[in-house]
Amino acid sequence: MKTLITSALPYANGPLHLGHLAGAYLPADIFARYQRLMGKELLWVCGSDEHGAAITLRAKKEGIDPREIIDKYHELNKKSFEELGISFDYYHRTSAQLHHETSQEFFLKLLEQGDQFEVKTTEQYYDPEANQFLADRYIKGTCPNCKSENAFGDQCENCGKDLSPTELINPTSTISGAKPELRETKHWFFRLDNHEAWLKEWVKTGKVDGQQLHNPRDWKKHVSGQCMSWLDGGLHPRSITRDLDWGIPVPVEGADGKVLYVWFDAPIGYISASKQWALENGTDWEEWWKGEDSRLVHFIGKDNIVFHCIVFPAMLKAHGDYNLPENVPANQFLNFEGDKFSKSRGWGIELHEYLEVFKDFENGKDAIRWALIRNLPENQDADFTWDGFTEYYDKDLADKLGNFFNRVTVLTHKYFDGEVPDSPQEEGAESLARTQVQGKVAEFVHAIGAHIDAYRFKDAATSFVELASFGNTYLQDAAPWSLYKADPNDPRIAETMFVSIQIAAALALTATPFIPFAAERLRSALNQGPATNGDWALALSGVTSGQPLLAAGHVLGQAGVLFPKIEDRKDDSRKAIIEGERAKMAAVLAAKEAAAPTTSASSQGSTREPFKPECTFEDFLKLDLRTATILTAAPVKKSNKLLHLTIELGTEQRSVVSGIAKHFAPEDIVGKHVCCVVNLAPRKMAGVLSEAMILMAEDGEGKLAFVSPPAGLGDGWMVR
Repeated sequence: MKTLITSALPYANGPLHLGHLAGAYLPADIFARYQRLMGKELLWVCGSDEHGAAITLRAKKEGIDPREIIDKYHELNKKSFEELGISFDYYHRTSAQLHHETSQEFFLKLLEQGDQFEVKTTEQYYDPEANQFLADRYIKGTCPNCKSENAFGDQCENCGKDLSPTELINPTSTISGAKPELRETKHWFFRLDNHEAWLKEWVKTGKVDGQQLHNPRDWKKHVSGQCMSWLDGGLHPRSITRDLDWGIPVPVEGADGKVLYVWFDAPIGYISASKQWALENGTDWEEWWKGEDSRLVHFIGKDNIVFHCIVFPAMLKAHGDYNLPENVPANQFLNFEGDKFSKSRGWGIELHEYLEVFKDFENGKDAIRWALIRNLPENQDADFTWDGFTEYYDKDLADKLGNFFNRVTVLTHKYFDGEVPDSPQEEGAESLARTQVQGKVAEFVHAIGAHIDAYRFKDAATSFVELASFGNTYLQDAAPWSLYKADPNDPRIAETMFVSIQIAAALALTATPFIPFAAERLRSALNQGPATNGDWALALSGVTSGQPLLAAGHVLGQAGVLFPKIEDRKDDSRKAIIEGERAKMAAVLAAKEAAAPTTSASSQGSTREPFKPECTFEDFLKLDLRTATILTAAPVKKSNKLLHLTIELGTEQRSVVSGIAKHFAPEDIVGKHVCCVVNLAPRKMAGVLSEAMILMAEDGEGKLAFVSPPAGLGDGWMVR
């Protein structure tokens, strides 16, 4: 079975940060490295996404050609990936001629079928001063939902609501500042609605046309939940062309000045990258995309779920001969020290910055990989902290893994001149104990691999740490130093060191997907070369059958201190680097506080309400908090305070009466994603039944704001 994996194409409009690494690239690297070690055929493609309005907007502001921007960030991000050990088989770019040709051919193939597109004349905003139609991101205005004055034409980044440009209040062009005008323009719309029925069946059951393509239980709940939320809301034709001068020209008559929408051409970038790899390696790319013995897996962040689970699969099936993804193990978001990454505020750290700051930090590349792996946002948002970084490095890598290797190599050199001792198995208690230990090691090696196969990378890392802890415990309990002190010829010394060396060999191998640079040092300490394709499969077979990973007579190298600790009383050089990053954070917070307007409690109208008396944890657990979407909103008769809402909870709809009429117009909150309490006893208010309560936040002036879950989260999910 071939495995084709893709990672979301990073946008070449700026440098990548740690959140990007944790989302779509580090998990994929772990998976790819493991599959190779198991001897599987694997192709992993990625590349820069180099079209779209954001790049042209930045180029216009800076007065440069868009290619200057994409060339700069393509090389910067590609280099960062390489230095961090992200092992793509091919890293392409969507500005390449082959990608343009592939995208245009794909478009024309769908167009030939006659029923996949419809051409519509629509009204679109036009900048009369810049003399051009405006893409959604070229328009700013006031959000109709939260009243933020910096909403874009496609989304409000303050409240997360998806928007269309015509919904904005007081829209302006970001190019000239002019008030845009609505003018007619022609666009091609992909008939996504034609694919709704089979997509819904495929997501729910894994079947298409009666054929089982995947097991829906293998998909993460937030992935299938977000898909079903979209599908249950109904699919509609989606425009796949834009009026822009940067991108892939639409290859038909009457499409002058129009390009393929970036979200149509970007996923096709996976195909063009595969083609380029195949050309350079003299092989057939179609075997990976269309073969019966090939599977497709997309690694992405949760903001890209809809495009990879609904839009792109519809495109692939419409084309007629492509495989659909077997899994899309999308991660949720990673925050930085309790807040979102923000380049404008200087909050977070970008990959190239990390590599520069930590260039003298021993094991710096593996340290960040390990800290992110131990805290991956696999099923819920996670938070990166420097405290966590320090703890994961010192406790896992230094105290457990490094300490074990140091002791094993030092003791082997002391007692046996560095040779793996000959320890023939004999009948008796010692033989039984050795068999049990080897069986335990086999269980760990199998468990680590099984977790990786199931996209449970945090669990795999936990099992790896448990194997290191097991080795330390075994060695400590056997205490060969005590045996040696009593009798240097005690055969139990050889037995103990032989088994400990096998555990060390298993750790050196299984470390490779997680911390590849350190893994080579671990294997070097055992006098082994870097792990190669198929080594894991051979090792698993060996440990399962009781065969040694390192045979008697093999001479070990020297480990030394493999992972110098951050919290080291004798050397604070590594700690100083961390403290430098904390100082940067403090400076950002101080600048934010200094820039914030200072208002007294009296000028705010009222102070914050005092905290309520404490309740027990059991009291809190009684509340059932869920995510929901407001479907309808209308005033309640004879009341100027109440609105009657209908909310969608994923499995059912409910009636809610909320006292927010003085704060929000009904038409402004339809479609709003909210949090609510769903297990309050129903009651009537002004004659209308209320079956839940919407959660709101209130500031010092009495202004209300919805407590909203992150954009893209489905309905009915529990809030903990």
